[in-house]
Amino acid sequence: MTNQRACFATAALLAVMAIAQTRVYANNEMPGATQTKPVALVGGKIFTVSHGVIENGTIIFDNGKITAIGADITIPSGAEVVDMKGKFIYPGLIATNTTLGIVEIDAVRATQDYQETGTINPDARGDVAYNPDTEVSPTVRTNGITTAEITPQAGFISGTSSLMNLDGWTREDMDVVPSLGVHVHWPSLAVFATDSKGVDKQKKEIEKNVNTLIHAIHAAKSYYLAHKADSTIPKDARWQAMLPVFEGTEPLFIHADEVRQIESAIEFCTREHLRIILVGGRESWRIAPLIKEHNIPVILDRVDAPPAMAEEDYDEGYTLPSKLRDAGIPFCLSDDGSWPQRNLPFQAATSVGFGLSEDEALRAITLSTAEIFGVASRLGSLDVGKDANIVVSTGDILDISTNNVVLEYIEGRKVDLDNKQKDLYHKYEEKYSRSK
Repeated sequence: MTNQRACFATAALLAVMAIAQTRVYANNEMPGATQTKPVALVGGKIFTVSHGVIENGTIIFDNGKITAIGADITIPSGAEVVDMKGKFIYPGLIATNTTLGIVEIDAVRATQDYQETGTINPDARGDVAYNPDTEVSPTVRTNGITTAEITPQAGFISGTSSLMNLDGWTREDMDVVPSLGVHVHWPSLAVFATDSKGVDKQKKEIEKNVNTLIHAIHAAKSYYLAHKADSTIPKDARWQAMLPVFEGTEPLFIHADEVRQIESAIEFCTREHLRIILVGGRESWRIAPLIKEHNIPVILDRVDAPPAMAEEDYDEGYTLPSKLRDAGIPFCLSDDGSWPQRNLPFQAATSVGFGLSEDEALRAITLSTAEIFGVASRLGSLDVGKDANIVVSTGDILDISTNNVVLEYIEGRKVDLDNKQKDLYHKYEEKYSRSK
């Protein structure tokens, strides 16, 4: 009994020490209050995305929805009127394939919750893992991003992503689409003569990886067919998460960059009658006719990346959006991981220098994304009836030298634009002003 008490005491002490040594990562920004009266933003330059630019326009929203927009709008009695003269008004930007709220510090494993144990985890959910008090999301909101796809990563089937607004007390407050679709990382099929493993061993590993993934999808399909025949069969949480994929109501997000990867994934998913969205797609331009034939949209990774191969042109990544546009393939833009997502508007701006128009670049981070996700009736443009996710900047939101978001609303709620980085800036600004 004495030894048992000693063990309990030791365990309790270790737990207290662990808690004492663990920092709680939480932001101080207060979620926006529910809208209680109409708000009218008057006199700004409105970039609707869907129907051009309205000079000296007015946009009105109430109960979280846009109720009127135009150049000559009657403002309802009792509305809060905000002068927008000289300012630019945009729909909230939408970030894709992010680890916002599920990674706090890239170099600290204890702050990462993007990966489950094992390689087959379709039941891992982005919104369940998301930390509403993350210090990262407020830094991203500051550059105009109001909505993000929260995506589990790693493994062959990494989990189910969720589309979330970046303001709220809980995930229930923030969810736009709790389950967008299951993410599959298609195994690389590349074999390198210089690899120390040797060609034969690489081929065996590739075969093993592909078989593991295909076996898992077939097992999920068998469960779907059994469940369809008898809904009372014992539940399997992993395969339950994939039912919408086989029912056709959700896509498979296929992460693949190489031509052979993409071709292999398309061949398999076509045979299994699965709808897919390609994520990454670095070499997608090489097989654009195949992708177009199967009507597959592409979520591109960051465009300002070096060429995939040494013999490629330096601007291979930069020109990819315009190549897909020319091929008639729907696409949208993304950036890497968590905090780099704040650079999303500047990724779009880079594409302007390599073939896209400014309108096309803005669309690639707003309405095109909403269309690919099936939420264009709610997000992506400034139209009557859509959610009041609205961003106001004193300059061009795509221009790194003029982007300056001064006002932001998510579902009509005014968003706190402070964040940890701003706090640190002001703190050390004060330090150096005192030292003069």
